[in-house]
Amino acid sequence: MVKLPNLDPLRFFLVSCVIIFHLPSLSKNQGLPYYNTLPIFNRGYEAVCMFFVLSGFLIIRIIYRKKQNSSFSIRNFYIRRVLRIFPPYLLVVIFGFLFYEVILPYLKIPFDNNYEVLDGILLTIFFLPNVFTFKYFPGGILEVLWSIGIEEQFYLLIAPLIYFLRKKLILVVLVLIVFIYFLIYHYNRFTFLRTYYFVYFFLLFGGIIAILEEKGKLAFLKKYTAIPFLIICLTTIYFFTDLLAFKTLYINNAIACILFGLFIHTISFNNKNVVIKNSTLNYLGKISYGIYLYHVIALNIVVFGFLKLQELNLFNNFFTIILINVLTFALSVLFAHISFKYLEMPFLKLKTKYR
Repeated sequence: MVKLPNLDPLRFFLVSCVIIFHLPSLSKNQGLPYYNTLPIFNRGYEAVCMFFVLSGFLIIRIIYRKKQNSSFSIRNFYIRRVLRIFPPYLLVVIFGFLFYEVILPYLKIPFDNNYEVLDGILLTIFFLPNVFTFKYFPGGILEVLWSIGIEEQFYLLIAPLIYFLRKKLILVVLVLIVFIYFLIYHYNRFTFLRTYYFVYFFLLFGGIIAILEEKGKLAFLKKYTAIPFLIICLTTIYFFTDLLAFKTLYINNAIACILFGLFIHTISFNNKNVVIKNSTLNYLGKISYGIYLYHVIALNIVVFGFLKLQELNLFNNFFTIILINVLTFALSVLFAHISFKYLEMPFLKLKTKYR
């Protein structure tokens, strides 16, 4: 198997975009100073979509290669996914319900829950946290799980699909599914798909890019140095400006699909031997799953801490914004590091037995 370059720096960049997107929102809701003027502060959803493309790219590539040599096991695939995803995921589920149902009432902090706890638990455990999130908006700690639900649903669908398809038909079928589903998703009669963000086309498109590379169909992208340079420039423009932002949803999603897929292909196969070797940055990317899951917990701690300090007038608005950002990042990384070392690592070691 051709080993991909280190993608951890990209993961850390994307999770950072999510954090700086959520920071101003909670600060604003609690009456604290905030800053979100630059476009990069409003790219949290887009960062999650690139995560989806990246996941589809990696997962479908693995399944496709194993399918080619007839070594793909659905059982082992699901065991590995459960061992990777569920330990920290379930921890956040448990803490989230305790936080909103027990801790906030105990602290006499008002929070309106408009759902039955059992319904919420069932939806989050049985792979539908996106429905729970966008139907009830149960609070940030639980709402952040929506994207993990999309990935879980994707894994449930993609593994048996590729397993039962003939090898020669995999690419054709995936292309047809993406095209048809993309149209259905944006069709007016299927509003529930958009309401609950069933954006499977991002993951599937990432997989299509991976298979096209495996088949040698993307060699033309490597012919000229200007091509990867252009793709990287366009991706930078996408995240740091509004030049590629359109009001029409299907145009935005089409641009994101194509651009993210090409960008991930570029840094994976057409990076001209440019590799980031900074150990700190790579480690932050390695624990990015934990940073993503725990950052809303860290944000709540920091914001409510500053609400208590606000009466003392210790900091002006500028320093308050800086401190909230720095402390949230630091606490998120700390939680993720502890989780990775003491919770996730034992399961990751077990995961290697099911390669």
